[in-house]
Amino acid sequence: MTNRLIPVTILTGFLGSGKTTLLNYILKQPHGHRIAVIENEFGEAGIDNELLVQDQGEQIIEMNNGCICCTVRGDLVRILGELAAKRTAGTVKFDRVVIETTGLADPAPVAQTFFVDEDIVQHYMLDAIVTLVDVKHAPQQLDEHHEAQEQVGFADRILLTKTDLVSASDVQAMRQRLVRMNPRASIAESRKGVAALNDVLDIRGFNLSAILEIEPDFLSDVTHEHDDDITSFVFRETRPLDMEKIEDFLSAIVQVHGASLMRYKGILHIAGVPKRVIFQGVHMLMGSDLGAPWAKGELRESKMVFIGKDMPREVLEKGLSQAVVKA
Repeated sequence: MTNRLIPVTILTGFLGSGKTTLLNYILKQPHGHRIAVIENEFGEAGIDNELLVQDQGEQIIEMNNGCICCTVRGDLVRILGELAAKRTAGTVKFDRVVIETTGLADPAPVAQTFFVDEDIVQHYMLDAIVTLVDVKHAPQQLDEHHEAQEQVGFADRILLTKTDLVSASDVQAMRQRLVRMNPRASIAESRKGVAALNDVLDIRGFNLSAILEIEPDFLSDVTHEHDDDITSFVFRETRPLDMEKIEDFLSAIVQVHGASLMRYKGILHIAGVPKRVIFQGVHMLMGSDLGAPWAKGELRESKMVFIGKDMPREVLEKGLSQAVVKA
């Protein structure tokens, strides 16, 4: 029976740690695995589904309007059930599932799903919780956010990201801190979204007994809270944007409000550019790249998501609107 269970990887990590970049790398590799991906984002609109590669035949399902570990947990059970039924019927083919949680998720209730729901237990096996840790921003995140601590505490495998942005001594200090927090999780690195597949898939790392030592109420406690001062803001615009104006504004806003902007990312419709422009940032770090071409007849829309504390929403709306190319 065990051999027929579908292995599930929970990919977690705080906002901006590089989860989607790593997942894209995995989906592009010629490993022969057929992967169903379940995406969850914090806020009223998600874009990670659009950032993931769509040409490999994977099943990609997006869950919005809440955190996967609380308000949409029922949706997770429903989606997993529907996937298993379609797989049995032969209408959908996949042999493993990767769940990418929102950066604000506590992984415990997500993992709990695979032990307390009878239908899920019959079809799925929790292979491992893989946690990405952004070495540059993790010291502050671990100090300030309970979710970041939980993500490390429940990890079976920890992948350090953005190690190229800090010194070797900073990396070593973070390794020592993570070992103190979770001595049972092995630690590896993911450089620019690249990691060894055996550091992510088929780890067979989830140990229920070890988890019950950390959190004795794991199988019964379903409570979960978020910091109320963390909010999200979405900007949408179908008219093209001026690249120079948008870059100037974002650079200025990051200099002034970067500390409160925990995560920001988006897909931009730039005047004169036939491809999507993808931009991402964490606090003061920001970058952009060209994405997939806009398809013929496709609605070209800029969609930008900002997550942070005490965000200057009116300033953001006004500045972004001024970057619109007027007809």
